[in-house]
Amino acid sequence: MISRRTIIQSLGLLTAATLLGSPKEAVAMANRQDVWFMPDESDPHERTWMAFGASQGIWGRKLLLDVQRSLATIALTIAKYEPVSMLVRQSDLPRAQQLMEDKVDLIVCPLDDLWVRDTGPVFVVTEHGDKTAVDFNFNGWGEKQHFDDDARVATFIAQRAGVRRIQTDLVLEGGGIEVDGQGTAIITESCMLNENRNPGVSKTQCERELKRLLGLEKIIWLPGIKGKDITDGHTDFYARFARPGVVIAGYDPDPKSFDHAVTKQHRDILRRATDVEGRTLDVVVLEEPSRVRGKFANDDFAAGYINFYVCNGAVIAPEFGDSRTDAAAHRELQRAFPGRDVVQINVDGIAAGGGGIHCTTQQEPKV
Repeated sequence: MISRRTIIQSLGLLTAATLLGSPKEAVAMANRQDVWFMPDESDPHERTWMAFGASQGIWGRKLLLDVQRSLATIALTIAKYEPVSMLVRQSDLPRAQQLMEDKVDLIVCPLDDLWVRDTGPVFVVTEHGDKTAVDFNFNGWGEKQHFDDDARVATFIAQRAGVRRIQTDLVLEGGGIEVDGQGTAIITESCMLNENRNPGVSKTQCERELKRLLGLEKIIWLPGIKGKDITDGHTDFYARFARPGVVIAGYDPDPKSFDHAVTKQHRDILRRATDVEGRTLDVVVLEEPSRVRGKFANDDFAAGYINFYVCNGAVIAPEFGDSRTDAAAHRELQRAFPGRDVVQINVDGIAAGGGGIHCTTQQEPKV
């Protein structure tokens, strides 16, 4: 079963996004002719952002140490290819230093949890080398979890990265956005159009604002599924771009799983879809493992291969102990990302809480 873990604000119609900074800066930016766009994840990175934010109150005593080890494994693996900056509570700093030593840049910051893909900003750039960060108003996936500290993570990262922050009335998480870097995006309706994020906001209004903020020209909408996991069906557990025109889609073969029918539906939608250039998508399907290691197996265990992360020179992907599907995932990812290392790691601690590698990371593009 593919899953994720089970600014308090009432939104009406969208208004124009507000650029934070001085009035002079805002006017200067508004007068620019540059177009902001969200790069493809496989474009060069300045660094990867992460958060050492697991807490006993959310994860429980038995799982906490394994989750922290999984986070360290992800960070140390990525650090072989590019710099990693890890946010960490002051109280957790000794543990983080013990696990990662000086191989990861540790930055003290208040945190509620570890999902920086959703709490952090989405970086956008121009062809002229400017960079800024979009704050999508993290609200705990529709106020399902405490989020006071995590709601400020996007601002904190933007400041540490030395870039301006763009704010919008839309509420969304980075895990709900998948782009090819050339104007096409894949987004799930179950998340983006959910009343717990954007009440009263139409699909047309969402499209208009997302196109403006992220430099999009076409959005492929997948239905997703509400209420089965804490994210209401993020895109990054269903479909990912390998490159323009090529999409990797997840498939749950278990007919008893709530994701079985929806992953088949997504696969069919993607096979019929075209990107902004009019190309029919080449859809590579990765089947979910039929078994996982027993220690952490539970109803929330996120056993999909789609939640991989692309960094400089490598694809960091999970393995679950199913030799057949682990090998198939490695083979297909290697074909989809020629010239990159495909590194599979055990992140069962995080998977047991319904997340994956991509959920714990946020790329900052190099410009």
